[in-house]
Order: sequence, then structure tokens, then C-alpha cells
Amino acid sequence: MRDTYIPVTSAASGIGQKIASDVFALCIQVVNLCFVGEPQSGQWVLVDAGMPKSAPDIAAAAEKRFGSGARPKAIVLTHGHFDHVGAVIDLADRWDVPVYAHELEKPYLDGTSDYPEPDPGVEGGLVAKLSPLFPNGGIDLGSRLQTLPADGTVPFMPGWRWIHTPGHSPGHVSLFREQDRVLIAGDAFVTVRQDSLYKVLTQMTEITGPPRYFTTDWEAAREAVEKLEALRPSIAVTGHGLPVSGEELAEGLARLVRDFDSIALPDYGRYVPERSVQTDSAGQGDHALF
Repeated sequence: MRDTYIPVTSAASGIGQKIASDVFALCIQVVNLCFVGEPQSGQWVLVDAGMPKSAPDIAAAAEKRFGSGARPKAIVLTHGHFDHVGAVIDLADRWDVPVYAHELEKPYLDGTSDYPEPDPGVEGGLVAKLSPLFPNGGIDLGSRLQTLPADGTVPFMPGWRWIHTPGHSPGHVSLFREQDRVLIAGDAFVTVRQDSLYKVLTQMTEITGPPRYFTTDWEAAREAVEKLEALRPSIAVTGHGLPVSGEELAEGLARLVRDFDSIALPDYGRYVPERSVQTDSAGQGDHALF
């Protein structure tokens, strides 16, 4: 299942966006990855590795940006869910490079463990209901897998630091550069409601919490959002949705921190802590149908 093409895409698929002179975000179907390094240089890193079967597209985009035969110094993973590691084995083998991840994410990347099953019963739209179709199995990167340095630095990415932002997964990390306050957030928060099929397809921008059907620790997810908001990022690339910057980002993150329960936390679900359900004037909970 890990190597099976997932037939879902969005209006942003194949579109790249310059975030900084040396940061380029690319959408592959419904998930974003980043090339970090100056164009046409041999000093660059791939952050996350897209959907299954996407290795040829990612390699082609790399050559377009960095030149024929382009090969990164490493691949860095925000976490190991299928849509962020879909092409990682193929690319690591093609390029013969190490893959870095947080210590707590290693069991899902060394063949030891599978992730908890996605929750189709979580409050949300159609994508959440379809989530049992998404693979939750771990992968085995073998000797290529390396642990991110304990001092917070990111190999081959000078000026960047990794920040532990668990909740969506135990070893989830986000990457931040103080110099220009660029944030690569992974799925700690996203800018599209990932459980709503309509919003995924149209890429309707909305700063919200991590994808609900794969998030297993909501208190940790809340703390991760608070940690990232405190950084006051100038621009953020998230795992899903369009990059957001400036006031839209600042106000959206502040609102997400302030109203996390109503914006991000589902009313019900397998991994959701018990709480009273919020209802509207008709006595019905707020449910995203699509």
C-alpha cells in the first residue's frame, strides 16, 4: 500500500512558489515539499518527499532548479506519514543521500512500527471518512536513516534549527530560520482544512490545526501551535495548503492559538479527549460535509 499511487490531487499540484531566494515550495498532488538551497548550486536539501510514486516529478523539479544531475546533500523529514515520505526511499537510493528525522519518528522509518490507524470517525468532512484508504504502515530506510542532531541544528542547512512539534506524530518537527523568520511547519498546522474534500481540491486558505484523521495527541498539538506562534514567523510553508505570510499569518496563528478548541480540536473522534460538544442555535454540531 505504501507504494500505491493515491488518486487525489488539488488545483495547486505541480505549482511551485519562491519563499526566499533559497527556499522553493512545490505542491505534489495535495502535499508540499521544499527545496532549500540557492538555485544552480550543489548545496541544497530536500525537506519532505511527497506522495507515493512521485519520485520522477520531484527529481525533475530538482534538476530544473539546481541543474542536470542535481543531487541534494540530504533529505530532512518533518515526519513519516505516507504523504511526506512517499518518494523518500526511491529518492534516497537515486541520490545516495542520508535521511534525517527526529529520534521519536525513527520507529516508523526503520521498519519497527506502524502509525496508529487513521480515524474515519473523527469530526470532519469526506476526506476524513476516506482516511482508512490511506496507508499507515511504517517504512524501512535502513542505514540511510539518521537522527537529527540533539543541539537543534539541521544538517547542511546553516542558520536553520529544528523544533520538536509533536501531536500530529510523536517525532514531528518544524524548521525555522531566525534570520528571515521563514518557517517550514510540516503538519503542526496547515493552511487548508485537510479533512474537507472541497477545500483540499480548491486549496481554500484557512489557517487551522493538523489533519484530524492522523492526529493522535491533541494536547501536544495545541502546545506545538503555541510554540510556533511564539516565533512570530514572517512566512510559513505548511504540509498542506498555500504558503501564508505577513498579517494573514500573524493573525491566523494568533486566532488558532486563542481558539484552538473551536478551530482545530474535533468535537469527537477516537483520539479526541472528552469535552462538551459545542452546538449552534439549532442544537446541531458544526460538521464539515465536504
